[in-house]
Amino acid sequence: MAEESRGVREQESRAWDALVATARRTVADGLVVGTSGNVSVRVGDTVLVTPSGVPYDRLTPHDVTGVDLTGRQVLGSLVPTSELPMHLAVYRTTDAAAVRAVVHTHAVHATAVSTLVTELPAVHYMTCALGGPVRVAPYATYGTEELAENMLRALVDRSGCLLQNHGTITYGATLDQAYDRTAQLEWMCRLWLTASSVPGLTPSLLTPEQLAAVGEKLRGYGQRK
Repeated sequence: MAEESRGVREQESRAWDALVATARRTVADGLVVGTSGNVSVRVGDTVLVTPSGVPYDRLTPHDVTGVDLTGRQVLGSLVPTSELPMHLAVYRTTDAAAVRAVVHTHAVHATAVSTLVTELPAVHYMTCALGGPVRVAPYATYGTEELAENMLRALVDRSGCLLQNHGTITYGATLDQAYDRTAQLEWMCRLWLTASSVPGLTPSLLTPEQLAAVGEKLRGYGQRK
């Protein structure tokens, strides 16, 4: 039992280091400013999360913050992110094998798009990388169960969505995958805003049939294991 417990602690330690690195990357890549946004990663039935209001560059291995799937704090003394309800809602309602990490940002272009439409227009085939056209969850106050519920409806059959007048949220089987989906979503929002800004012209959009063809092709994308 002692060896098993030590193995879990080591796994949590590695996961925390990766979480902090990802959180710092969101700042470096301009997806968040200050302490806005948050990141989580699941280790067994424990969810490690960024703490509330602490700059990411100040986090150390001793600041590990974790809760169980009910939200009860089981690791650390720092208060977890105020957006904990969103993170836990994703973990509780999505296949555990497919969801090991969640990234939430206030990315500028994505947030701008969230104020304009109810769904990001399909301007690029990488729409399929998020499961299809990205929906916008209706606005609700941050940190509330209402926001978490709105987000879950927007995430049906999707791995990411926009949060109206707020930002983005994506998930993945790894921190890298969750982060990459966030970056991809921000890029597509920037693309649509750029194309839409040309006077007198309207961006061409992909049809459902075109997206379906790409979705099928993406299933075999990348290196075979």
